[in-house]
Amino acid sequence: MAGRRRKNTGTSAGDGAAEAVLPADLELQDLYGAFAAHGLDDEDMDDAAVLVPPVKLPAEPELAEQAKAVPMFGYALALARWAAPHRVVDEFGDLVEADRAPAARLLGLAPAEGEVPEEAEIEALRAWSLACDLDLVELGTTAQGEHVAVPGPDLEPAEQGDPETVLELWLTAAGIVRELAVEADSFPEETEPEADGEAEPAGDVEEDEDGLSEVEEARDEAAELLDEALQVLYETTAFAEPGNETVPLGVLAALLVVPEGEEPSEELLGDITDVMVALDPMLGDLAELGLLEYRPIDPELFDEEDGEEPAVVGEEPLDEEESARFGLVRLTPLGQYGIRQWLLEDGYDAPLVGDLAQGDAAELLRAVCESANVLPEEELRVWVAGREPVAAARELLAASRGADGFGPLRRMLCVSALNLLGSPAEPAVREVLDDRELGGAARAWLTAQGATDVPVPDRAMALWTVVDTFAAQLLDSGGDAAMLRDLITDLPVKGDPAAWFGELWRVDHPYAADVLEAIGELHPDRALAKEARKAAFKARSKG
Repeated sequence: MAGRRRKNTGTSAGDGAAEAVLPADLELQDLYGAFAAHGLDDEDMDDAAVLVPPVKLPAEPELAEQAKAVPMFGYALALARWAAPHRVVDEFGDLVEADRAPAARLLGLAPAEGEVPEEAEIEALRAWSLACDLDLVELGTTAQGEHVAVPGPDLEPAEQGDPETVLELWLTAAGIVRELAVEADSFPEETEPEADGEAEPAGDVEEDEDGLSEVEEARDEAAELLDEALQVLYETTAFAEPGNETVPLGVLAALLVVPEGEEPSEELLGDITDVMVALDPMLGDLAELGLLEYRPIDPELFDEEDGEEPAVVGEEPLDEEESARFGLVRLTPLGQYGIRQWLLEDGYDAPLVGDLAQGDAAELLRAVCESANVLPEEELRVWVAGREPVAAARELLAASRGADGFGPLRRMLCVSALNLLGSPAEPAVREVLDDRELGGAARAWLTAQGATDVPVPDRAMALWTVVDTFAAQLLDSGGDAAMLRDLITDLPVKGDPAAWFGELWRVDHPYAADVLEAIGELHPDRALAKEARKAAFKARSKG
């Protein structure tokens, strides 16, 4: 897959699509009315534009069953079995005329009796072509010069549901459909595809070379657009809450069109419309292979016979059903699997959720701390699943100790894992109440669990825990000023800030100076900020 990037706003994709009734003068909240409804707020969209995050996938046997349930893939398997022991084909490997209607009936595309519609025969021919492309049937010529097809070696393991075989075949099929979808979208309006796949302009024959160059350029643009759209879907699906994976086509187009760091503007709506129109048929093709579920753009939106503005234009935001008329797309687990394989082939780091949770607690916490491409809560959830709570808590607490650079972050992750284990982990947590590094966090956790007999920490432990907790947030947020400012305003600075900071800079913690510097930079109270900076200087000097 091509590396995804945001589009620049120099030119529109073309005038034809912009004139359709997907209007460039729709209110932004109408076109993107599904942002909030589908869990894609501005912050999520910004994250999704940068990361190729870990995803959760079903086990390969389950994915293989999903692949076999895809109608077009199942048709190809059925026709390959139907070819046994051999079946006569024409010189191009296609079904002969006499076999086309029986093939359509075999696939349930036509009634057992009566006339077979032409559309059913065409669908059967498409399935046969896919079977040939996947080598589910192999073509040859007999000694008598007769062209025949026989089942290929992958048919039997595929029918038996061998996950490796099924998924390899499905992935090949998805790649073929992806290429065909791009080819179908590659012909400019003034160009018509010939039967042999060549393209000839409708004008002067002397323009053949220019016309072919135009088609090639259009193909490259369509391929890049589709690749970028699939990667966006992959990313937004990974970040979406369960049940909120469906993305409005307008949202998808906006992520591709709007320059990074900018908000959608009304001037960009025409470009967004063009992208929606270009993606519509390609996404429909991919839906046939189960890569995604797609509700296409309502064709009635293009009906301008009455010359009326569409009913959706106005100050009122679109309701759910009206918004759906502009297209909805949802990446399936099978689609996530396929796109991840393409990303891996292109050298992307595309991890699976749980990849970091295969070792002991020390390996888990170290890996989560050191990885920039991780969903920590998900890794912790995988690790604690099925473990005995007390033993797991002891292991996590032991692994979280240490004065190294990642120590505060490990302890924060440990508390998150303890939250997942819940109250059954309490005995292990009580064992560390007197531990200098863990005692403060242990007391806070027990109190949050509802314990009423938690001893008050001594002053040294309380201050050390303040520094450690703030340092963990400093490491975890990457210096996010807004988040840190919220934390700073909640610090227990009472009455005499000079005295409080005077205690804090003396805390024997490797991040004491960093925490004080952050407070000095971000605290809204100037007097408090000044005291924090003075304390930070003293903390730096004491070493």
